[in-house]
Amino acid sequence: MAAKQAIQVGTKNVRPVLSIDRGEAKARVLNLYKAWYRQIPYVVKEYDMPKSEDQCRAKLKELFLKNKDVTDVRVIDMLVIKGQMELKETVNMWKQKGHIMAYFKPTEEPKPKDFLSKFFSSNE
Repeated sequence: MAAKQAIQVGTKNVRPVLSIDRGEAKARVLNLYKAWYRQIPYVVKEYDMPKSEDQCRAKLKELFLKNKDVTDVRVIDMLVIKGQMELKETVNMWKQKGHIMAYFKPTEEPKPKDFLSKFFSSNE
């Protein structure tokens, strides 16, 4: 009896953010991906980006695949909410071109070794 009570005390019921299960979370992720995918031609045109639509789609895929190993439904929901906010800010032109182009920085930058390299990298 004491073990059962200890288990009940040790576990905590958490409310879902949006999704009840992983299937519903996956559907939300796919809908967000499709929404971004559909907006890419408009974003490239409106922000006058020096990138092609294919390059933007490749970057979109890379950014979504970066979080492919996340399994917690609540974390997935939070990532979806943040993605929806980014999409809304982008579509409503609340961002500037520099904010959009920041996604195209090299994903793995080498760490600077000497003083001048560190100084120059901090002022970019």
